[in-house]
Amino acid sequence: MSACGLDFGTSNTTLGLAGDAGPRLVALEGNAVTVPSSVFYHRNGGYDLGRAAIAAYVDGEDGRLMRSLKSVLGSSLIDETTLVGRQRLKFREVIGSFIGAVKKRAEAETGARLAQVVHGRPVHFVDNDPAADARAEEVLRALALGAGFEDVSFQYEPIAAALDYELQVAGEELALIADIGGGTSDFSIVRIGPQRARRPDRTEDILANDGIRIGGVDFDRKLSLEEVMPLLGFRSAMKRPGVNVPNGYFHDLATWSAINRLYEPKVLRDLGELERDCAEPKKIGRLLHVIEEQRGHTLALDVENAKIALAETESTVIDLEWIEKGLSRALTQPAMFEDTRELAAAIGRRIDDCLALAGIGREAIDAVFLTGGSTRLAHVHAAILGAVPEARAVEGDTFGSVGTGLAIEAARRYGPAENKRGVQARC
Repeated sequence: MSACGLDFGTSNTTLGLAGDAGPRLVALEGNAVTVPSSVFYHRNGGYDLGRAAIAAYVDGEDGRLMRSLKSVLGSSLIDETTLVGRQRLKFREVIGSFIGAVKKRAEAETGARLAQVVHGRPVHFVDNDPAADARAEEVLRALALGAGFEDVSFQYEPIAAALDYELQVAGEELALIADIGGGTSDFSIVRIGPQRARRPDRTEDILANDGIRIGGVDFDRKLSLEEVMPLLGFRSAMKRPGVNVPNGYFHDLATWSAINRLYEPKVLRDLGELERDCAEPKKIGRLLHVIEEQRGHTLALDVENAKIALAETESTVIDLEWIEKGLSRALTQPAMFEDTRELAAAIGRRIDDCLALAGIGREAIDAVFLTGGSTRLAHVHAAILGAVPEARAVEGDTFGSVGTGLAIEAARRYGPAENKRGVQARC
């Protein structure tokens, strides 16, 4: 086949194909079908992707790590530049390189030339701004074309997950699809079933789509600000009475897509003056050390790993020995739930909005299909199920359901006529 489905995610990326044997995800990094959406630019030229990119950064190689690339779509960051060695790269160039590299890996793995792609997209790249949302899609279209795809179309990510779920149902259902990813939380209410899967037009089966720009990176950010950044001077005082240390440095350091902003020479000069004028110079000294060593992503990785651990255990410890001897932060699951309580609640409230769009009550939902890494967080899981308490919960492939569904949609849109079983449920 020359058509594929591409789930370019905030945290992870997958690419799928669908043929006579059904849909499958392509190995993109060794035997792994997921590749972290990360790029590491080596100071002396060249770049690594995925796990190799993160490993190069963790191993202390000289260069620049870029992570959570998708989150800049729809924001002003897309046209900003970051310093890599002696050159400046635009974020759109970084994303284009990543998509192009994923395409080449898939082509090498399958022996196929991938000319057509159904690109996954959130229901809203940007909340409450249709013009910005449209621009974000057009940027992604242009980048995919620049990466070598000849025909680019889009499908909402929760609709793609619904197509994956539909493969396993025995009868007709009204399903709520909850895709809680790294950058957004997206929902679709869809009528699915074996007989409906054969229909040439599924428009009437899609009752509602909605979403909110809250995802795993927002939980990382909030957890970092509440639990770790105070050790580096967040909310601490200046020597001048009634004035606190500026918050901007800490918000950037806690935000994956903004970390590299802090590595500019002017920031280091400003932090040096801040250390001199603050009431707790030891804390600002820690902040200065992180920025001087360009280890902001190390800190973000530490926080992310703690969040992941707290999804399974009651407590964990972030070891910050690399910043200062003996420095650490103990975290508990209840504390994380409290720190991020409003984020989880906002996700649950969005389901109410989606039900209202569909014009149905919560009791009408037969099943909730859960996909995306943030569904592993117990309070997020509870917020989703609490919105439709009578529905049956179905756990999907955490990182693969969307890519699999996009592969199904690619076969429907672009495959040979005899293989077009189902619909072109385009968004």
